[in-house]
Amino acid sequence: MSSVRVPAVKVPTAARNAWNLTLGEGLEPYQPTPPTVIHEGPHRTLRKYDVPAGGNHDAHPVLLVPPLAVPISCFDLRPEQSLAQHLIDTGHAPSVVDYGTISFADRDLGFEEWIDDIIPAAIKRVSAEHGGAPIDVVAWCLGGTMTLLSAAAHPEQPIRSIATVATPIDYAKLPNLVPLRTAARFTGGRVTTYGTKLMGGMPAPFVKLTFRATAFQRELKKPWFIARNLGNTETLARMESIERFMGQMPGYPGRLYLQLWQRIMLRNDLAKGQLVLGDRRIDLRRVDKPVLAIAGTGDAITSVPAARHLATVLTGSPGIRFETAPGSHLGVLAGPGAPEHTWPHIDVFLAEQQAAARA
Repeated sequence: MSSVRVPAVKVPTAARNAWNLTLGEGLEPYQPTPPTVIHEGPHRTLRKYDVPAGGNHDAHPVLLVPPLAVPISCFDLRPEQSLAQHLIDTGHAPSVVDYGTISFADRDLGFEEWIDDIIPAAIKRVSAEHGGAPIDVVAWCLGGTMTLLSAAAHPEQPIRSIATVATPIDYAKLPNLVPLRTAARFTGGRVTTYGTKLMGGMPAPFVKLTFRATAFQRELKKPWFIARNLGNTETLARMESIERFMGQMPGYPGRLYLQLWQRIMLRNDLAKGQLVLGDRRIDLRRVDKPVLAIAGTGDAITSVPAARHLATVLTGSPGIRFETAPGSHLGVLAGPGAPEHTWPHIDVFLAEQQAAARA
């Protein structure tokens, strides 16, 4: 029987990686882009990423808006996978709004708190930090939804443009939701409603489990993936950063999750160009800013058709651009291919807004 020879140079690396992944302190420490807190409050802490000495302190402001139930590290996953650092390197001054942890005590918070208060306040403060200049907003997933709804509800905000990444609009075109929507026709959605009310929201463990379930095949193949790449530190470090990101996920407030479930997931309000909150109707046709929407071709959470529908409902926007890029739900924003495929779309869009402002 012939034996398989493993190159000697690979053995120390593989052994070191195996140790660091299991009993050690990890493959690489988290090195976030340094921020300075410019405002602190419940679910609204505003952090401005530091511009290095000698950098462009007059750079145009950009606000990064995350979705609920994820940490702000989605914009700053690793030094090589950091949209925040990329914006600094390309002459922008990025800030990010941090919602912090969500607990049972926050169960009464709804979309209104983000649409009418948290996001507008962050936009106003970032604008004030830059002499009242209108700002560009870059948002991921539900962060894009909340930003668009906030812009529609309060068109007087100092927003220059909005870029969304992996933001679904037509929830009927999300394959993962089909079984839930079908079951809800028979139950009236009461199972989810009762469970959410009982728990006061969607707790962090459920959010983490749901996120992992969307990549079920990847989870099943993870042991083989690790074994196959034990000698590749960079590949394992990318995997480790995703595990760290998922480990930090907070939950959803109860009232907001019920609104999301009943009005957006089941009734598909956004596909009709609106969101109904009680007696209030927020009309997406009132968004009067240029909008860029980017969807990931490998995204198991936000399908390309679900994101593309944004161009159908934003009839009041002076300019809408829709682009696709390879990547999963997180990968299209911060994966190893994002600097080459996704971020250039954002760069071009922001450059066009700057040129139009100068003209």
